[in-house]
Amino acid sequence: MKIICIGRNYAEHAKELNSPLPAEPVFFLKPDTCLLPKNQAFFYPEFSKDIQYETEIVIKINKVGKHIQEKFAPGYYDELTVGIDFTARDLQNRCKDKGLPWEMSKAFDNAAPLGKFVDKKIFADVQNIDFHLDLNGKTVQKGNSKDMIFTVDTIIAYVSQFITLKIGDLIFTGTPVGVGPVKINDQLKAYIGDECLLKVDIR
Repeated sequence: MKIICIGRNYAEHAKELNSPLPAEPVFFLKPDTCLLPKNQAFFYPEFSKDIQYETEIVIKINKVGKHIQEKFAPGYYDELTVGIDFTARDLQNRCKDKGLPWEMSKAFDNAAPLGKFVDKKIFADVQNIDFHLDLNGKTVQKGNSKDMIFTVDTIIAYVSQFITLKIGDLIFTGTPVGVGPVKINDQLKAYIGDECLLKVDIR
């Protein structure tokens, strides 16, 4: 199982990081060790002083596919949820400044908490899903999948040109504007609509 993450897929988020809008999907990988075991806290790592949340719609691949045509992409997933792409922003900026890869800022242990999956059929349109993140009871990030630069189906088709998708693979589809830092003793709750699908305590 692999975790594929799409960067800069919401225009306002790209602007808040002073990044140019992509002409095609930008993706990177996280290892499966990024998953946070269910009901466990996230422990703030010693190597960073600026861990930030990035809330995202996540889809789960349900069959093997390569060179998938966009029109067939809906058949390659039937569940989705909300997840958090934790980022060590200080490490990421340091790597970017040096022109180096920045996996160390994204791929560390437990950096991809994942919510409870729900059937995509409960949504009239996958490209019109409201989601948000609460930090200590206050909403800090809100998004709707209609604002994605690249749709879920476009992402699946694009990524599968380069990487064979397998059953259980996860695709984090990008984060909207509003990313920010967490600190020890914070609590995060991530929602699709009014349903809380993920709770993460920071220790």
